[in-house]
Amino acid sequence: MAEMMETAKSKKTTMKIALLILNIILLAIGNCAGPLIMRLYFLHGGKRIWFSSWLETAGCPVILIPITVSYLQRRRSGTTTDHESSTSSQPSNNDNNKLILMRPPVFFASAIIGILTGLDNYLYAYGVARLPVSTSSLIIASQLAFTAAFAFLLVKQKLTSYSLNAVFLLTLGAVVLGLHTNGDRPDNESARQYLVGFLMTVGAAVLYGFVLPLIELTYKRARQEITYALVLEIQMVMCLFATLVCTVGMVVNKDFQAIGKEARAYTLGEGKYYAVVVASALIWQCFFLGAIGVIYCGSSLLSAIIIAVLLPVTEILAVIFYKEKFQAEKGVSLALSLWGFASYFYGEIKNKKKMKKREQLPETEMPIPNP
Repeated sequence: MAEMMETAKSKKTTMKIALLILNIILLAIGNCAGPLIMRLYFLHGGKRIWFSSWLETAGCPVILIPITVSYLQRRRSGTTTDHESSTSSQPSNNDNNKLILMRPPVFFASAIIGILTGLDNYLYAYGVARLPVSTSSLIIASQLAFTAAFAFLLVKQKLTSYSLNAVFLLTLGAVVLGLHTNGDRPDNESARQYLVGFLMTVGAAVLYGFVLPLIELTYKRARQEITYALVLEIQMVMCLFATLVCTVGMVVNKDFQAIGKEARAYTLGEGKYYAVVVASALIWQCFFLGAIGVIYCGSSLLSAIIIAVLLPVTEILAVIFYKEKFQAEKGVSLALSLWGFASYFYGEIKNKKKMKKREQLPETEMPIPNP
C-alpha cells in the first residue's frame, strides 16, 4: 500500500515538473516575442495604444480549446485529469462532470485581477509605443523587485539566501543593461513624450509586480481544489475582464472606426497589418497562460524571475530583428541573469532535498528501547 502511494506521488511530481516546463516554454515565447511584435505594430504606422493593449488579452477564446478538451476527458474518465495536481488542502467535491469548475469567490477574484491586468496592459502598451524595446524591457525587469516585496507581504513568500541572491543578480543585470540607454530617444518624439512613456512603463512594472502575487493569493485562498483545468478558467476570466477594460478605452478613443484606415496606411501592407494583429493576440496569450501556469506549479516569485531572466534574450532578438546595437553591457547582463536563474533553481533543489529528508526521518529512526 505504501509502495503504491509512493508511486502515485512520484507520478504526480513528474507530471507537475512536465507542466512547469511546458508553462516556462509558453512564458518564454510570450515574454520574448510579445514586446517585439508590439513594437513592430508601432514602428510601421500603428498608433492606437488602446487597440494594442486590447490585443494582449483579446486572444483568450483560444483557451476554450484546452478547457473543452479537459471537460470531455473528465466526463470520459470520471476523474480530474492530471496535468492537474492539487495545490489546495481542501477536500475535493465531485466537480468532474461540471462544465465550469470555478466557484463564485474565485470568479470575483479573477475578475478583479483581470481589471488590474487591463490597466497594466495600457500602461505597458503606452511605454512600448514611446520607448525602444531595450529600454522598455529594462524597465519591466524591475518588476522582479516589486514581485518579491508583494509576494513577501501577500503570500508570505520565504526569501531564502538563494532567492535573494537571484533577485540581486537579476536586478544588477538590469542596471548594467541600463548603462547604454543614454540618448536612445527616437528622433520623432519629444522629451516629454519619452518621459511619459518611461513613467508609464515603470507603473506597468509596479502593477504587474502586484498582480503576480495576487494570483498566487487567489490560489491559496480558494475554497476549492486548484487544478490546471481551473487555472485555465481563471486565465479566461482574467483575460475577458482585461479585454472589457480595453474595449471601453477603444470605444471612447474611437479605435474601432480607425482600424481599417490604419491597416490601409500600414507601411508593410494591409495584409501584414492583420497578420501582426493576429500574431500579437496569440503570442500574448502564451505569455499570460505561461505566467499563471508557472505560479500554479511554482510561485509568483519564480514567474517573475523567469520573466527577468528572459530580458537579455529579448535584447538579443531586438539586435537581430531591429538592428539595435549589442554593447558589452548586454553580454554582462546576460551572464548575470543566467547566474541568478541558476542560483534560484539550485536553492529550490536544495530545499526540496531537505524536505524529502525530513519526510523520511520518522520512517528511518528506530525507537530507543527503555532499559
